[in-house]
Amino acid sequence: MLLRYFYDEKLAHASYLVGCQKTGEAIVIDPGRNLQPYFQVAQAEGVSIVAATETHIHADFVSGVRELGVAHQAKLYLSDEGDADWKYQYADGLNHQLLRDGDRFAIGNLFFQVMHTPGHTPESISFLLTDRGGNADRPIGIFTGAFVFVGDIGRPDLLEKAAGVAGTADAGARAMFKSLLKFKQLPDYLQVWPAHGAGSACGKALGAVPSSTVGYEKMFNWAMQYTDEEEFVHALLDGQPEPPKYFAVMKHVNKVGPALLRDLPAVTEETEAEKLKRWLAEGQQVVDTRSARAFAQGHVAGTVNIPFNKAFPNWAGWLVDYNRPVYFLTNPGELDELLQALRSVGIDNAAGVMDVNRILPEGVFELESYAETTPLEAARQVESGEVHVVDVRNLTEWQEGHIPNAQHIMLGTLPGRLDEIPEDKPILVQCRSGARSAIAASILQANGFKQVLNLSGGFVQWQKDGLESV
Repeated sequence: MLLRYFYDEKLAHASYLVGCQKTGEAIVIDPGRNLQPYFQVAQAEGVSIVAATETHIHADFVSGVRELGVAHQAKLYLSDEGDADWKYQYADGLNHQLLRDGDRFAIGNLFFQVMHTPGHTPESISFLLTDRGGNADRPIGIFTGAFVFVGDIGRPDLLEKAAGVAGTADAGARAMFKSLLKFKQLPDYLQVWPAHGAGSACGKALGAVPSSTVGYEKMFNWAMQYTDEEEFVHALLDGQPEPPKYFAVMKHVNKVGPALLRDLPAVTEETEAEKLKRWLAEGQQVVDTRSARAFAQGHVAGTVNIPFNKAFPNWAGWLVDYNRPVYFLTNPGELDELLQALRSVGIDNAAGVMDVNRILPEGVFELESYAETTPLEAARQVESGEVHVVDVRNLTEWQEGHIPNAQHIMLGTLPGRLDEIPEDKPILVQCRSGARSAIAASILQANGFKQVLNLSGGFVQWQKDGLESV
């Protein structure tokens, strides 16, 4: 048996290539939209990808299952659990098999048994894998998707918080409690292969270890320690982070079927400054992907800064309007990787890019900037009310402690709440360390709040300096 692990750090997403070396056949489990890594490994290992499956309709990235079925003629194994709202709408016309609890299918000498594990989503399934090619008659492990993670379990509140389906969080938590009872009956020796790792918004305390065992999770996963359903439901729903608003978009895209990559329009590389002037004059979305420090020192007015780093897809998904063209000022050498990151969260509306390092020195634009300040420098202004503090951290971070008289507006919701911010004094933006607040500073400046300060070191440094918090 061949088992290969793939991990996208920008999405905290894990996927797997599982192959039967005797027959040369392989399946991809929970694939991302970029299929190249799977085919590269398959070719190197001498297997052919003949099938694809996923544990549920994902909310945090665009699935590559449809792409594998259409562009590569892979057979698709898709969940048929859940009600009518949770059925795949693109399967007709493709080679596929619908799966329910207890079903089995084989890839070569590898046998997969389906276990319905609702809670995170109604249609969620897990796969128990038995290697018959190695003469095993018992499973070696279980692919749990967003059901059981290392140290955590899938959140049940996404339908309610991200998709607006009222009342589903409590029902999902109760379904999860019952699914965990089934999980606890599995042999301790089974390996656990989840679809997400630390940093994923599909849970609240995911571990950074890529895999675990059923026995280890029974002993140390916080969610496995509850025997009372009511206590479990309360604990599971408490403290879940804000789900990125693009999660609702991803659910829809992955249900109806993502666009094929070959059908996406080409992205034009522009060189003339007049193009940028036109984009801004038309009120288009223009994103500068340089580092926060470089952006702060000088940028074109009206542009927003989302640094191209590990967190880029998440904040792009939060802040980019999926229904309007979006343009990028970036390093041309990063263009392919940039488009891959955008498309991984369904941002297929990138309309143009421009070399930011070429356009800025030309002197065509009068650049603006914003300053950073340290907590010790800002403390007197905060205390006297000379500045208005906007805290853009998550709600759980805010509740654990914050600067006195600060206003809490989580970064992802900031563009829609600008009218709540006073315009009669400078704005001091603050997060945990200064990274998210830098993005917030760019959003504020692009929307007319020109007197903006970013708190260097954020709330962590504020506390280290012994300044007051509540």
